[in-house]
Amino acid sequence: MVKIIQKEDPVLRAETKEIPVSAINSAKIKKIIADMKTALHSQDDGVAIAAPQIGQPLRIFIISGEVYKSASKKKLTPDDSDLVFINPVISSLSKTKKYMEEGCLSVRYLYGKVKRSDKATVKAINEKGHEFTKRGEGLLAQVFQHETDHLDGKLFIDSAIDVEDLPPPSTK
Repeated sequence: MVKIIQKEDPVLRAETKEIPVSAINSAKIKKIIADMKTALHSQDDGVAIAAPQIGQPLRIFIISGEVYKSASKKKLTPDDSDLVFINPVISSLSKTKKYMEEGCLSVRYLYGKVKRSDKATVKAINEKGHEFTKRGEGLLAQVFQHETDHLDGKLFIDSAIDVEDLPPPSTK
């Protein structure tokens, strides 16, 4: 089982390192991506995960294929694979912002509202070493911003308002 690091761990505040394109197909990076997918899918409410959340200070995040397909209203791939973003950079954000409800797999079980741009574009490299650009609005734009924040050592609780602790009934 891959452990999801919690908010007290300093790796979540560490500077992340870019991955050289030549290293993307290495066994080490493939294992990290596989571990990230395992951790993401171990959570019923998992939407996305960043490498620091499994203790790896690298510039990678993954969005669940099901969530991406639902949020983008686009067909993803025949198997609806998770989307891997390596060395992502937000290339544009809309000026229009609104408060959006957020939680985080590394900040259990706190939820709050964060002011986010309602549209975002990300440029990244996939796990095969190919550059791509994805645009999103609503939930997808929010995920792009939330996960990129992780790569910059920021947690949503740093800027959230109306933060509440809402553990599931079985953990109270």
